[in-house]
Amino acid sequence: MRFTEIETFRALMRSGTTRKAAAQLQVTQPAVSQSLKRLETQSGMVLFQRIGARLVPTPEAHALWTEVERVFIGMDAIEHRLRSLRDFGVNQLQLSCYPAFGLGFMPRALARLKAQRGEGAWPQVSLQVLSSKDVRDRVAMGISDFGLMADELPLEGIEHSTFARMPGVIVMPQGHALARFKTVKPQQLAELPFLALNPEDPAHRRLEAAMASQGIALRLAAQTPYAASVCEMALQGLGVGLVNPITALDYAERGLVVRKLSIDVPFACLLALPAGKVLSATARAFLSVMRQQLAEDGQRLQRYLR
Repeated sequence: MRFTEIETFRALMRSGTTRKAAAQLQVTQPAVSQSLKRLETQSGMVLFQRIGARLVPTPEAHALWTEVERVFIGMDAIEHRLRSLRDFGVNQLQLSCYPAFGLGFMPRALARLKAQRGEGAWPQVSLQVLSSKDVRDRVAMGISDFGLMADELPLEGIEHSTFARMPGVIVMPQGHALARFKTVKPQQLAELPFLALNPEDPAHRRLEAAMASQGIALRLAAQTPYAASVCEMALQGLGVGLVNPITALDYAERGLVVRKLSIDVPFACLLALPAGKVLSATARAFLSVMRQQLAEDGQRLQRYLR
């Protein structure tokens, strides 16, 4: 059974007539008919009933068509990938990032990359903002060139290093009673509605442990897996919360008040890399740009920590 016979079968099933199938394949109608006869002979099945001048597919033909389409969908994907490699080469970035850095930081870093490289050298970019678990999984499977994730998960199957480690900051709405302080102490958080990250979050666990050592407990008003949600709720006056300072920076220009915490509750952002994979020149260049952006963001943040 040759590929051309399967291709002819597919063309006939999709077009409905030998004339249209022949035009699609750029062959003659007799060539289509002969190819179908060979396919039926080799398969030992009747695939079409000849009713007058029409060829009517049998149930077996419809069942075979389902499998044939699956094969051709895969081939179409391969052709698309070949065209992409031809047009873009490896000048592309497949990025996965957890929300703390994916919503504001990564777009800023990409803008910096574009400013440095210009339109002509701009890579094809895929930025997927996902949970840390999904980031780790995509990196481990080699789907992403690299990813940024929190430090809360097992790290088997990936290479990793610390991209950023910084103390968490307290966020609150404008006019809040704590806004007049440059630094917030744990005792000041005790009786306030607190917007917390989920219990499994490492920073949340560090904060609770530090406060428990001083005999202080948080009064939880809400819990969420995302620092961005803490910031949004703080802007709406629902309470105060502890977040990654990079996320806080995304909201400071919208009026979110950002203050230091007197105890060090660090947030760690890990750079995850596929094990044994060599990064492309484009990916390495973007990592350098990301580090430049991180340094600039740290400087900008100081303006809001007065």
